[in-house]
Amino acid sequence: MKKIMLSCTALMAGLIIHAQTKEGRIVYERTTQMQIRIADDNPALQNMIPKERKDRFELLFGNNQSLWKPVEEDAADQGEWSGNGMQIRIMAPGSEDITYHNFAATRKVELRELAAKKYILEDSIRSMNWKLSGESKKILNYDCFKATAQRIAKRTMVNMDNGKMERKEVEDTMNITAWFTNAIPVSAGPDQYQGQLPGMILEVDVNNGRTTIKAIEISGKIDVAVIKEPKGGKKVTQAEFNKEREKMMEEMQRNNGGGRVIRVGGGS
Repeated sequence: MKKIMLSCTALMAGLIIHAQTKEGRIVYERTTQMQIRIADDNPALQNMIPKERKDRFELLFGNNQSLWKPVEEDAADQGEWSGNGMQIRIMAPGSEDITYHNFAATRKVELRELAAKKYILEDSIRSMNWKLSGESKKILNYDCFKATAQRIAKRTMVNMDNGKMERKEVEDTMNITAWFTNAIPVSAGPDQYQGQLPGMILEVDVNNGRTTIKAIEISGKIDVAVIKEPKGGKKVTQAEFNKEREKMMEEMQRNNGGGRVIRVGGGS
């Protein structure tokens, strides 16, 4: 315990000494391991399923705010594979979401899209219970420190049995390892890992590689005026959005009964 407290003190001291970059743009690459099993043992369909999916996002930060969104030139859908008269479409969670964070107000606003409909979700920023280990490594020439946390989340399991797609949500324990730098003294990072640690998170690993998010490019000054709340969607609660998503998935299953198209949406 004493060692951990000393490590925390050293990190906070570094936050003051190395406070340099307070605005900029970071590009992250997310790699998701695909966990899809075909219960009716269709080898042609099983071989079509990719082992992983990669996509890229950018984080704009400044004025104690941030904006997380897909990289524009990466916007084309990379999650479709065809062959042998079949088509697979992978819907990775958060691939098209835009999220705004205001750290001073501990507030976030998300723009999500379902079936060409847009929704706005507002919530507070909730911090996880992080443990600092004192371990360090360099990422893109930044000294980064290790932090770990656990959280319970829901994920979607998908099975194909006799041409019928079955989905169910299960609770999943997520073991999270994050690497952050206090040389960028902004409590931000990729995806939902914002407002969490005393510095920018440059790398996240969930469950030993099931999902990894890594910074691949960091640039300096930006026009901070572009960091603003997303607009143009119907305001809903998280529970209301979950119901809309479930309805959409059920409709997609009905419209594509026979198993020729598989669409998979993961949990958060």
